[in-house]
Amino acid sequence: MKHCLIALLIGAAATAACADELALPAPADAAVNAPSSESVAVPHKGETMQAVRHQFGEPQLKHAAVGGDAPRHPPITRWDYNGFSVFFEHAHVVDSVVPDRPPPVYHSEQLQAVSQ
Repeated sequence: MKHCLIALLIGAAATAACADELALPAPADAAVNAPSSESVAVPHKGETMQAVRHQFGEPQLKHAAVGGDAPRHPPITRWDYNGFSVFFEHAHVVDSVVPDRPPPVYHSEQLQAVSQ
């Protein structure tokens, strides 16, 4: 009986030591309060190409549009600036991306841990 109890305790300890870890990026409000050297001003969703060009100037590189072959596949264009890229659907911003920086998490309740 004593050996069964010891085996049970060892098994329980081994099970408790195995857990998933979910790493989340800093909250969106922390990015607003971050030092200015780390923050990058980027265009916002819905802005037009003309507004982006007016505010940020000409991009360093303009990529040709991809898609556009069907209404379900609108043309997507990418402009690269120093420190960020802007993606347009037709002539409106759909996203701005800063390399090596995860996007803000708006719906953390939808995140799920992935077992390794």
